[in-house]
Amino acid sequence: MRIETLPLNDTNLANYSTIPISFEVRSRLNIELLDNGFGGMIFREEKVTPTYIKEYDPFEPPTMWPKRFNVAKWAIFLARDGAMPVGGITVAFRTAGVDMLERREDLAVVWDIRVRPECRRSGIGTRLFAEAVEWSKKRGCIQLKVETQNINVPACRFYIKQGCRLGEIHRYKYVSHPATAHEVMLVWYLNLAK
Repeated sequence: MRIETLPLNDTNLANYSTIPISFEVRSRLNIELLDNGFGGMIFREEKVTPTYIKEYDPFEPPTMWPKRFNVAKWAIFLARDGAMPVGGITVAFRTAGVDMLERREDLAVVWDIRVRPECRRSGIGTRLFAEAVEWSKKRGCIQLKVETQNINVPACRFYIKQGCRLGEIHRYKYVSHPATAHEVMLVWYLNLAK
């Protein structure tokens, strides 16, 4: 398997989009507030019945990113097995209008990460994440940030394994969107400066 760094253009984004990002939601992290949050929080994993498929691309497929943002400072890392794309990660950096970047010059954001379902848990995601880390360090970033939700427990475990720490919990981030109003935003940070 080889990993390439590619510029964001229509051809590369269309190729990148062939990698599914959907996953089966089997459990979620229930966040229990103690004393209305003053006494802390407890995360409890609970099964979801029935399970369901979560799909991100219908909301904003990768081919739409250049229409919303100036992606000149972004990078795509694409993992291929032969000619077939099996995984990818996109990193956003110094881009006006990307709120997750917090107007910081020293922060990069994992905008998207995906691995083909049949290739998951094979180390591809870890290799892609390591590429994103090195790319961000070379640009002087001191942190790498990534957003997920409480319904993506495998992703939360993955980010912890990569050394990330939970930095933000936004229990009402998606409340105005009926399809995702039940989800909790979890934002992870990886400190890059040693």
